[in-house]
Amino acid sequence: MMQWLWGASLKTMVRGVPFGITALLALLSMPSAIAEEAVNRATENQTPAATEPTNGSGLTEPIPVEAVPQPAMEGVATTVDEWLTPIAQAELVEITNIQVEETAEGFTLQLETTGELAVPETAIMGNAAIADIPNAVLQLPDGEEFLVSEPAESISLINITNLPDNQVRIAITGTDAPPAIDISTEATGLTISGIPGDPTVQAPDEEAIQVVVTGEAEDDDYFVPNASTATRTDTPILDTPASIQVIPRQVLEDQQVVRLEEALTNVSGVTPGNTLSGNTETFNIRGFENTRVLQDGFRQFGGFGANITETANLEQVEVLKGPASILYGEIQPGGVINVVTKQPLSEPYYDLQAQVGSREFISPSLDFSGPLTADGRLRYRLNALVRREESFRDFNNNLSRSFIAPTLAWQISDRTDLTVQFEYIDDELLFDNSLVASGEDVVDVPLDRNLFDPANHGKSEFINVGYNLEHRFSDNWRLRNAFRYTYRDNFVFGALQAGFDENTGILTRVPGSQNLIAENYSLQTNIVGEFATGSIQHTLLFGIDLNRTDISTFARIDFSNRQPLNIFDPVYGVFADINFDDLPIFRDIDGQSDRLGIYLQDQINFSDNLILLAGLRYDTVEQSTVNGPTAINPTPSGTTQNDDAVTPRVGIVYQPTSNISLYGSYSQSFTPSSVTTAAGDPLEPERGEGFEVGVKTELLDGDLLATLAYFNITKQNVATQDPNNSFFSVATGEQHSQGIELDIAGEILPGWNVIASYAYIDAEVTEDNVIPEGNRLFNSPRHSASLWTNYEIQAGDLAGLGFGLGFNFVGERAGDLANSFEIDSYVLANAAISYERDDWRLALNIKNLFDTDYIRSTSGSRLFGNLPGEPFTVIGSFSIQF
Repeated sequence: MMQWLWGASLKTMVRGVPFGITALLALLSMPSAIAEEAVNRATENQTPAATEPTNGSGLTEPIPVEAVPQPAMEGVATTVDEWLTPIAQAELVEITNIQVEETAEGFTLQLETTGELAVPETAIMGNAAIADIPNAVLQLPDGEEFLVSEPAESISLINITNLPDNQVRIAITGTDAPPAIDISTEATGLTISGIPGDPTVQAPDEEAIQVVVTGEAEDDDYFVPNASTATRTDTPILDTPASIQVIPRQVLEDQQVVRLEEALTNVSGVTPGNTLSGNTETFNIRGFENTRVLQDGFRQFGGFGANITETANLEQVEVLKGPASILYGEIQPGGVINVVTKQPLSEPYYDLQAQVGSREFISPSLDFSGPLTADGRLRYRLNALVRREESFRDFNNNLSRSFIAPTLAWQISDRTDLTVQFEYIDDELLFDNSLVASGEDVVDVPLDRNLFDPANHGKSEFINVGYNLEHRFSDNWRLRNAFRYTYRDNFVFGALQAGFDENTGILTRVPGSQNLIAENYSLQTNIVGEFATGSIQHTLLFGIDLNRTDISTFARIDFSNRQPLNIFDPVYGVFADINFDDLPIFRDIDGQSDRLGIYLQDQINFSDNLILLAGLRYDTVEQSTVNGPTAINPTPSGTTQNDDAVTPRVGIVYQPTSNISLYGSYSQSFTPSSVTTAAGDPLEPERGEGFEVGVKTELLDGDLLATLAYFNITKQNVATQDPNNSFFSVATGEQHSQGIELDIAGEILPGWNVIASYAYIDAEVTEDNVIPEGNRLFNSPRHSASLWTNYEIQAGDLAGLGFGLGFNFVGERAGDLANSFEIDSYVLANAAISYERDDWRLALNIKNLFDTDYIRSTSGSRLFGNLPGEPFTVIGSFSIQF
């Protein structure tokens, strides 16, 4: 099949190949004797470090020009001037068009020129065949680079670029071995015929040149072919028997995403959840609330949930649907969200950005990266920002964030890598209990109206520090060890809602404060091995997870100081003189949890089109709690509970063609409960199980990925009211969710990207002692959809000018499990315009274009947690790279 590709603007994604989309293989001048030895060394003993992905997406950083040796040439000059003289004297030939055609044996590459080209000098580097053409220059209609991935079977990449001194380099990379090529020249062209190389052929030398490949690929597509969240191995999405969506960095930049919830509106079946008065972020996935967000595969336990994610340091966001305890332990059955952070690059990179917007929003930031040593073995990355804005809610509350995240990557040896990272966040928050319900709806007041008090305030400090260590015993076996320590100190105080009279509109409030300190120590160790049993290929994963969480919660509330507020005609300030340190102690709890998880997983390739994934995990959790004396209960007390569980997972993928996958899966989850029975015994852990079937396909020559899935999930042992004692619970509840999801992401035409989703979810209560069976789960819409599309002009005087347009639809949602009130549906429109030229970019984004009033989420309570969404918002940005 013929592909006509013009310039750098036409790109296709690499699937199943550990090479970056813009990988450059370069050869520099050196004496021929040294070059011959270097080229020979490069053809064997390549270690996985040369192609190992570092950002969780399967994409790698371009190989630097300085890292690749020049092939030997006859009569090599002894000085630079002598070497350049014959090239300068030769006639300069322009390459004006390039065509790639797949053949039965491999491929042909045709270059159309203005004259006859010199015969290229060739060399082999790793899995790449290199051809350098002197006295030539690329003059393509759309740029000075030609790039195409997967032009033929077992060929992962063809990259043609200009080099200094009027040279053109052709790099053809094979999947498993360098291709064999044959070159012929004509009066106005050059033809290269190639066939895939034999991966069993070994070069004679025992040493290999180590090429370091790290960091992110320079790519503007919306489709990422690989993801690690679903398997903890870098696996093509087409080969994964689960629904997994990836939101790449390009989407975050095009939409100017400031908060994680903005990014997740692009994913089917995910809606914003309870913010716990603005102090955390949770999400509803397939009908079930998920209070934990993973960062680089690690989760935060305890208290208010995860700290609010900083998007400036994200490379991409990965969402795995369905029960996922096999890999991550305590997880709600709807799925898991994993944010992947930026990693150090091997080439110097400097990006400065300033954002300004509505409500005095201002956010300058920087992103610097590059090598710290001449050999590139020590690299760094630094992300930092400050942000200030005013809330759209009353009182003009000032919100602020200070953020810094340095990371160091050290290639200790050819087979050992160490990455050390640190993250610090300091937040000034809005302690906002939001609106109440009245009748069958959220109360009808202006959405910027506060029901708390000007005294309300919150602040949070967050630290995340750790390391990732990887050692490759061989090309097929590696050990990975990683550690994270997180510290969170969250303090809030102000007016708390204590009751609401719907007839009079009087809200009763009391003064209160709470300080929560949570520390997590997490250690992950696993071994990944690739081997064969006969013709069957295996990727084996064995791992152990350890975690300890220490949490301290101290709260003060004065229930005797009850102050009324007419929500239709509010008068504030009654708590202005309150000394919150003098309030009665309401809660004083110290808790500790220890977790151990052991898991085994095997990805079995029976053939090129049949894959089985099977795994098993054992978890044991010990939770202990010490309750200090309070105003309500002056007697100290304590509890200890132990829970364990075995959770299996099995899935199968069948690929009738190379770009279509049919899959089915079954998996389980478990979550320990902190609720006790009337006898003081802890409830049984919640258990979840899910079935899923679906189809995935890569369209438009691999530029676009579409996933259609049907799921059926049941959660059991849900805590429900004890029929014999309403002050306690029993684990007899059950909830069920089923539905259909569709996700599409990728490039339609050069410069035209799209990401879209639709979900139908039927989530309901199936067993309960209080809630009627058939009631809908709260905050879960039956229908939701999203669309974002962005187009950037590729050529001409307006090249670099881009336009974006999209919408988000969320259907009606039950406000609580009793279904006593309902949250209205809403549609938000968003738009963007940008202009990019050379190293700078200017962008303007409008969010909620038509200033729609809406409720973004509910906590499942009539009294609090019904949070309004942001009104019309404008964000402008200017960034420059150098």
